[in-house]
Amino acid sequence: MTLDDLRVFVAVCEAGSLSAVARTLSCTQSAVSQHVKRLERETGLALVERHARGVSPTAAGRVLYEAALGGIAALDTALRRLGDLREGRGGTVRITTGGVTVRHFMAEAIPEFRRRHPDVSLEFRSAHSARRCVEQLLDGRADLAWITLGEEVPGVEQRPVFDLPWVLVVRADDPLARRTSIGPETLAEIRYIAHPENSASRRRLEEDFIRLGVRPPEPVGVADWDTAVLLAELGAGHAVLPALPRLDLSAASAPVAVPIPALTPLPVGWAVRRWSALSPAAAEFAALVT
Repeated sequence: MTLDDLRVFVAVCEAGSLSAVARTLSCTQSAVSQHVKRLERETGLALVERHARGVSPTAAGRVLYEAALGGIAALDTALRRLGDLREGRGGTVRITTGGVTVRHFMAEAIPEFRRRHPDVSLEFRSAHSARRCVEQLLDGRADLAWITLGEEVPGVEQRPVFDLPWVLVVRADDPLARRTSIGPETLAEIRYIAHPENSASRRRLEEDFIRLGVRPPEPVGVADWDTAVLLAELGAGHAVLPALPRLDLSAASAPVAVPIPALTPLPVGWAVRRWSALSPAAAEFAALVT
């Protein structure tokens, strides 16, 4: 039983397909199958079962998957820390998140962490969706992911930090700016600036529109959160956004944010492969942001 066997087995369990793993690893399906068969010979148990749509772990396979997942995450962390020691570095904390969220959620934590740990590097990897962030976690390119939380993902632990209520951002001279709240009937009439197509926030918002029986007009544009605020300020449309912590609407000419209580708050927080396998520096950074 080798570490490569275990890594391939974990990938098979998560992908549910031998061919998909073979494409990812640029090898043959037969080579992937040999890794799994070697583990089955050593354990004396069937670890995967084959069906028309691919493969899935057996009860024994799930036991090995859970054990291997935690062990591989801990080993990867240890190897990175050993590399830092060998190179004389204080270490690196790798964070993946959306492009606009660093400013809104980490602006206070980053300088404080650097003050405490000047020898530790913070490495940020921008991703355009929660799914991309999770992919970077699973393939070892990131230690922490700050994402819109959703359904459970095999091999990933999620930790909610808080729920963001939704607001409608409009120009100060827009008639809607005088409202104390926005109801579902108004959402059906707004000039809507959509979120990026693959974003978790867009999916959550559209699910809520369906739940409320709301069919807003076709979007007048697509933009990330900060750009949507700017477009709303310019009068290009209405921005339905989570109430971001650093959304600055204090200036007299700034747009206005009106609460939308009918929409389900957006849960945001951390995702990691294993909390117990995080380096002390990564765990401290996550705690500072929280």
